[in-house]
Amino acid sequence: MSTIVFLHAHPDDEASQTAGAMARAVAEGHRVVTVFATNGDHGELPAAGLPEGETLVHWRRREAQASADALGVQRIAWLGYADSGMRGWEQNTHDNAFHGADVDEAAAKLVAILDEEDADVLVGYDWHGGYGHPDHVKVHPVVHRAAELAARRPRLLESTMNRDIVRGVFQAAVAAGAGDQAFDPDSPMDDGNPLGTPEAEITWQVDTGDYLTQRRASLEAHRSQATDIEGMLAMPPEFFASFFGREHYIEPGVDTAQHPQMQVGWPFGD
Repeated sequence: MSTIVFLHAHPDDEASQTAGAMARAVAEGHRVVTVFATNGDHGELPAAGLPEGETLVHWRRREAQASADALGVQRIAWLGYADSGMRGWEQNTHDNAFHGADVDEAAAKLVAILDEEDADVLVGYDWHGGYGHPDHVKVHPVVHRAAELAARRPRLLESTMNRDIVRGVFQAAVAAGAGDQAFDPDSPMDDGNPLGTPEAEITWQVDTGDYLTQRRASLEAHRSQATDIEGMLAMPPEFFASFFGREHYIEPGVDTAQHPQMQVGWPFGD
């Protein structure tokens, strides 16, 4: 069995991006560790506000633990950086913002976890973090550097969104009167690039359809982040299953020219 370490930018990113693979990995006997680069301190406040004496960081850490419990994740770790906010926000340059962190320094913090866990697999994000958020973009070089520095080099995978599938799901949703007509995965996102990755550039499709209950519970755990989470939870069941019933990963070093067909399988180990 494998030990799989996922690096996510903020608490709640695991719920929307890799929760299916995480739940499946746990169910199949693997050890799963979630590492959060930031505390998510520029996220949304809970609808009812924070209890007296509570901070958003503490609140989001509890949400992250609830999500981990829903998925069966065995360990949560934190790199300790501040949320950088969206591209162009003044928080991008604040002290300790992940966006401005030294790559080697951040990678060394991750390496300490990889070495302690003797990790077999390390999961980060594609080159533009899926949609260009500064913290998501930063995850990419950090996981690549950490994989190089680890005592035992782990297999490296990059979580991404299949732009072709997302387009199809939302076109079907709009046609059924259930989708946001303004959403277009081919339009510029936070960094000016379209959402995710074209299917032709994706290495792996992972079937996560048996773990939709765990996915929904993971999303429910992060209810404070209502702008994104509420929309996902409001998806009709058939569209929720179509959108979240499969996840997509790029495996660096695999030549898509020689292997043009996306593989449907399980790249996380036996």
